[in-house]
Amino acid sequence: MPSTLAVLLILGLGLSQRSSTQKQMLSKPAIWVRPSFMIPKGRPATIGCRGAGEAMEYQLHFEGGLSALERPKSRPVMNWVKFPIPAMTSHTAGQYRCSYRSGELWSELSDPLELVVTGLYDTPTLSVEPRSEVTSGENVTFRCQLETATSTFFLLKGGQSSRPQLRYGNLRAEFHLGPVTPAHRGTYRCFGSYNNHAWSFPSKPVKLLVKVPGDAGDTTFLPTEHTSSDYWDSYELTTETQSQKDHFLWNHTVQNLIRLGLAVLVLVALMGLLLEDWLHRRKSGKRAHWVSRRRCRRRLRAQRALET
Repeated sequence: MPSTLAVLLILGLGLSQRSSTQKQMLSKPAIWVRPSFMIPKGRPATIGCRGAGEAMEYQLHFEGGLSALERPKSRPVMNWVKFPIPAMTSHTAGQYRCSYRSGELWSELSDPLELVVTGLYDTPTLSVEPRSEVTSGENVTFRCQLETATSTFFLLKGGQSSRPQLRYGNLRAEFHLGPVTPAHRGTYRCFGSYNNHAWSFPSKPVKLLVKVPGDAGDTTFLPTEHTSSDYWDSYELTTETQSQKDHFLWNHTVQNLIRLGLAVLVLVALMGLLLEDWLHRRKSGKRAHWVSRRRCRRRLRAQRALET
């Protein structure tokens, strides 16, 4: 029994050390923004930060400095927090990161999140050559022009989750695409900018329609994605995919279940040992009491025999 108890104590100590080691290796949090990484001047936005389930506090960092602190509303059910931006301006546009605390330890910073404010300058003009309706395999060129001299132009495609294309120019910039395929179908807009986080108003949308040779009907010219102008107000950028979120949550849940299961096993084993020891002591006490009574009876009989 002593050897079994020693093994259980070692197991419990190892579990404690392993839990301590895991807490010292806090995973990187995820950061995202709604409704879009491009926010019109004066419009609100919300930055979200997700950490581990035991996160107690979150920090938001803006351009390398501490910007805000938040605590989860209902730990550990809610393992993320919101950082609201009431009205977007050139002073709130820039690079954001977040971190979280568990116990006395802070996680590393999240991946950077770039927020852009739009509607600060004139409205550029976007055109496409040779025409907006082309055949698959042709080359096209988007030209973005701004009357006010600028240094940078951005071209964005509606429904696309990748970063915008960038070109440099004083008054205009050209974006060459091709040979085009049906994947290039969609609605395009351009912006002018003096820095990466302060953009002009968006240009009017230009639809690129791509026809595939051999296809029947005119429907091949139609875009294959949502092209509403409201898209630019609902565009969402996040630094992690849904599968990464699910994988993160799954790993954290499994780790917690393993730790909880090992702790329950150790507790049950210790309770079993204590019960076994109590039963052994009780049985030994009854045996000692019975032996003691037998000895007393023998002494009384011997004493009576001497008296008679």
